[in-house]
Amino acid sequence: MKKDFTNELGIRFKIRYDELKWLYYELYHEDKQGFDYLCKLIKQYYTERDEALKKRDREREQDTYWYRGNDIVGMMLYVDNFAGNLNGVIRNIDYFTESGVNYLHLMPLLDSPEENSDGGYAVSDFRKVQPKLGTMEDLKKLTALCHERGINCCLDFVMNHTSDEHEWAKAARQGDPDARSHYFFYDSWETPDEYERTVPQVFPTTAPGNFTQLDSGEIVMTTFYPYQWDLNYSNPMVFNDMTANMLFLANAGIDVIRLDAVPYIWKQLGTSCRNLPQVHNIVRMMRIICEIVCPSVLLLGEVVMEPSKVAPYFGTEEKPECHILYNVTTMASIWNTFATRDVRLLRKQIDKVGELPPNCVFLNYLRCHDDIGWGLDYDFLRHFGMEEIPHKKFLNDYFTGRFKGSTARGELYNDDQISHDARLCGTAASLCGIEAALWDKDDQALGVAVDADIMLHAFMFTLSGIPVIYSGDEVGQLNDYWYHADIKKKFDSRYLHRGKFDRKLAKKRSDPESYQGRIFSTLKKLGEIRGKNRVFKQWAKITTFDTDSQNVLGFYRAYKEQAMMALFNFCEYERTVSFESEISYTDLATGKKHTTDTVTLKPYGFLWAMEKS
Repeated sequence: MKKDFTNELGIRFKIRYDELKWLYYELYHEDKQGFDYLCKLIKQYYTERDEALKKRDREREQDTYWYRGNDIVGMMLYVDNFAGNLNGVIRNIDYFTESGVNYLHLMPLLDSPEENSDGGYAVSDFRKVQPKLGTMEDLKKLTALCHERGINCCLDFVMNHTSDEHEWAKAARQGDPDARSHYFFYDSWETPDEYERTVPQVFPTTAPGNFTQLDSGEIVMTTFYPYQWDLNYSNPMVFNDMTANMLFLANAGIDVIRLDAVPYIWKQLGTSCRNLPQVHNIVRMMRIICEIVCPSVLLLGEVVMEPSKVAPYFGTEEKPECHILYNVTTMASIWNTFATRDVRLLRKQIDKVGELPPNCVFLNYLRCHDDIGWGLDYDFLRHFGMEEIPHKKFLNDYFTGRFKGSTARGELYNDDQISHDARLCGTAASLCGIEAALWDKDDQALGVAVDADIMLHAFMFTLSGIPVIYSGDEVGQLNDYWYHADIKKKFDSRYLHRGKFDRKLAKKRSDPESYQGRIFSTLKKLGEIRGKNRVFKQWAKITTFDTDSQNVLGFYRAYKEQAMMALFNFCEYERTVSFESEISYTDLATGKKHTTDTVTLKPYGFLWAMEKS
């Protein structure tokens, strides 16, 4: 019997209407006209939503926690670097299936200026794809094909600001009062100077402040770069218009909306303009609206803080906000552990994450498009003689190969010569020593570096949440130094790890004797093992334990009848872990059974040991 979905919107709306209205009225001083307009937008975008997407919504309404499972493996990529354009990605879609990937993060591809684009994060049109990458129809074609293959698509939604070439910004320059009200415009420095007293700079070494003076003499708020104008969310029409843009992307088949720089979106004099309560109201409303129009769509928040401080952006089980958040601090702690060979900080990090409720789903990654910032827990590290400024200098020296004995090859980003507060760039393979070993033609060193690369990825796959591989890392792609010769890129060292996908390199992935083949086949196998064993589910209990070695990290995962011990050797020497009595386990990577009271790990080795129930 055919189901009747004619009142689907009404049912969803009725359940959530009161809270949505209350939040909107509280934030926007009972603006009935604005709220009525928002309700019309909700109906409009539901009506326009493709029937195939509505079917997807209904299926996922029956399994609302599908993304908390253990069968998702992601990959993030730039469309042009991977395959030239969207049609190129379509032609190469088999590669994702072969890689075991079912979550595809397409880096910023919406229209942005040729100059001053910030890698696509200065959007000039939220409803148009960059012409060199294709069209919105191409994007819809790709997302539909991905859905047929069981692949979820993620896209960045830059909600804090627009490009200064967006139609709103252009109209604001011409004096349009409605357009101007979308931004923060001032005729003098009086109010901007008040903001500057309490608002820190995001990029103190490169930006002149949080405001930019235009040729007209007027001043506009620009938190990140002078060509990125901050949106004024205290104006209800900004929220309405940006929500409409978000729903437009959802209707293009995007499954995961990445909310860029979400802590920054509400500005208030006398505050840091970071993480204000109104931000949570906005994100909660966006979640409610998605649950009404497109309940299969997830919100991924980019919040760069430690997990305990990030957690509020998940909301609560009763009033959720973001579905997923980035695990930024753990990523930085992984690389700190790799350089120091000391697992104590990383162990503390795992313990903190393990204390959070299961609704806290993190996106885990080893590398991404951005730099690595050393926002570590220095209060904790200080107990072991690691003071912030000298330790940051050590990390930067180590990963740029300037520290004696280091085989890492990276470059610094936004280097501050006074505070040494630079960040780091480089591909995972180059940071692990693969590049140096190839340069030296040292096969033994290459084997150790490949083991290190695999071990770090295995650690990421062991964490609860969603593991995401940066495109190229699955075949050990190296740094791309050609960016130094490109006038548009040479001043941004992040392009070091944003090189074009090396297809000649990738062809070696089927050769088990090549380092590319070793990395590719192992990562794919780790994803398959992860998907087959329920112990990797989000609800698993995680407990670290003392291995009697500062170099070896150990922790247990337990879910129902399954229990697994994971061991990771973060140094270039063999390490042995002893137990009080014999343990029996199956090595998930090899399938071999063991009974022993010691486990010896090779340099940069790891073990997934499923214990007998």
